[in-house]
Amino acid sequence: MTQAGFVEALGAVFEHSPWVAERAYAARPFADSEQLHRAMLRVVDGASREERLALLRAHPDLAGRLQMSEMSVQEQRGVGLNELSVDEYDMFTRINTAYTGKFGFPFIMAVKGSSKELILEAMQARLEHNVQQEQRQAMTEIAKITRFRLDDLILQEGNDCVMTTGYGKRTMYYGKGDVLVYRTYVKPLEVSPIPESAYTGSDNVIFALNVTVSVSGDAFLPSFTQADNSMVVATDSMKNFMLRHAADFEGSTVEAFLRHAACLLLHKYAHMSGVELSAERLPFDAVPIAAGNGEFRGSGLVYRRSRNESGRFTVRVERTGQSLETVKQSAEITNLHLIKVSGSSFANFVRDEYTTLPESFNRPLFIYLNIGWEYAKADDALDGQAYAAPEQIADIAHTVFHEVNSASIQSLIYVIGLRILERFPQLGRIWFESNNRTWETVAESAAGSSEAKVFTEPRPPFGFQGFSMTQEDLAEAQAAQKAQGAALT
Repeated sequence: MTQAGFVEALGAVFEHSPWVAERAYAARPFADSEQLHRAMLRVVDGASREERLALLRAHPDLAGRLQMSEMSVQEQRGVGLNELSVDEYDMFTRINTAYTGKFGFPFIMAVKGSSKELILEAMQARLEHNVQQEQRQAMTEIAKITRFRLDDLILQEGNDCVMTTGYGKRTMYYGKGDVLVYRTYVKPLEVSPIPESAYTGSDNVIFALNVTVSVSGDAFLPSFTQADNSMVVATDSMKNFMLRHAADFEGSTVEAFLRHAACLLLHKYAHMSGVELSAERLPFDAVPIAAGNGEFRGSGLVYRRSRNESGRFTVRVERTGQSLETVKQSAEITNLHLIKVSGSSFANFVRDEYTTLPESFNRPLFIYLNIGWEYAKADDALDGQAYAAPEQIADIAHTVFHEVNSASIQSLIYVIGLRILERFPQLGRIWFESNNRTWETVAESAAGSSEAKVFTEPRPPFGFQGFSMTQEDLAEAQAAQKAQGAALT
């Protein structure tokens, strides 16, 4: 697509400001609409003070009757701002006039999914802001508006869908699960400390794993299609292989052990084209023993199986010509069950004829949370120097949950993600899966404390969220924070 065609298609996304699309064109290609939108927001962030102020002033008054873009017309019509009573119109006009007089640009709000009442309430509340606060809020609303518009445009363009035929490459693998490996006195792990965590490493006296072994290769096809097992390595042999080679492992991390074992398997069996190993770390904690003077220390000899959250790790190594290549490596901390008894909210969501959920501003919040991550350089996971330990990742989640009065689970995991990426710049990507398991309130008060309540398990079904982030998200958040401090001042 030419630049002229690009601007013609997307120039209206930012209100009467085609220069945004014009400059974003240079950042092509875009993998998806999210990447395109980020590029357009970067153009706005890098614009001059005068250009950003002109963008704010290009927006129409809500419920106004002056000329506005077709997109604005549709957005305002969608929440009934074109059908105001005389009294409602007068109220909007008075507040719009007061707002513009104070801030120098019209009130801007992403009205999609809102209502006249909520918009009016927001206008009155935001009149109390100072100029800097409202400039930042207006830019945030523009980001929401333009994302809605961009998604709508792409949806319209994509109505004529073509379904491709064919099913791609055959799926074919087999392996062994629940291979329990207990190795003692592995090389101790030492990691760089971070402010949110007391974890600085493990003595690795007990290095316990539950491993799954999966192998693949065209040589195994006859075992499926012809009952020919002549190339099949028995899964019991795979189990024995893992156990024996745990003895010659000299590293300190789970990823290093999985890489070690996968490469040895491929060297041993030349007809295998790929090996994928995944493992759950089975945590053991040293039991406390008296050290005198009323103090206790870890035994160093006696350990007990811990029921705390543990890490899960995956490594896939494939044969490429005469060499072996690590094509996949990831880590996760799973089944974090976190309850915050107060200080969380959920409000300002879409309200329509299907909505029965009330808004809440100081609710308890109980979440199930999985966090996964990948290193930009896979070798950083092989020793402690650049290692991101699952214990540290979990402690960051605990700390942020404690510190932040979250507006939603979505915003909570985003802030957790920013903190993880900031603490571990060696990570290329992180992702989240979360469930909302917030308890159902039975009694709003209980004996013994003014804050005491009674809860029970929530009724099914449950809500869930999924989100991924990269270092680009952190860079954009930091740039936005810096720009907000200086923007339009």
